Amino acid sequence: MSPLQEAMVSLIEVFYSYSGREGDKFKLNKGELKNLLQEELTLATSKDTAMVEKILNDLDENKDGEVDFQEFVVLVAAMTVACNEFFMDCEKSCNKGKSEDHGAKKD
Repeated sequence: MSPLQEAMVSLIEVFYSYSGREGDKFKLNKGELKNLLQEELTLATSKDTAMVEKILNDLDENKDGEVDFQEFVVLVAAMTVACNEFFMDCEKSCNKGKSEDHGAKKD
């Protein structure tokens, strides 16, 4: 498999390893989502119920109180875009510093 195919399989496997632990096997309830966020992304702690609730409400497009696979992919895509932007900004900052150093006179 190509790296992209492996990434897609991983997304599917991660989603279904958490969904259905407590109910519908095709959806993440609040507790399952919290576990996924804690264990896979280290985003939530036991005290972050408000954050988990906000993420759930933001993702829950059909307002059924759970996150299905399509809604989950929106979270992963948004986080991937944010990470890409972060690393692009870091790279620009690092390159800016290098180009300034490169142009400086050396004694």
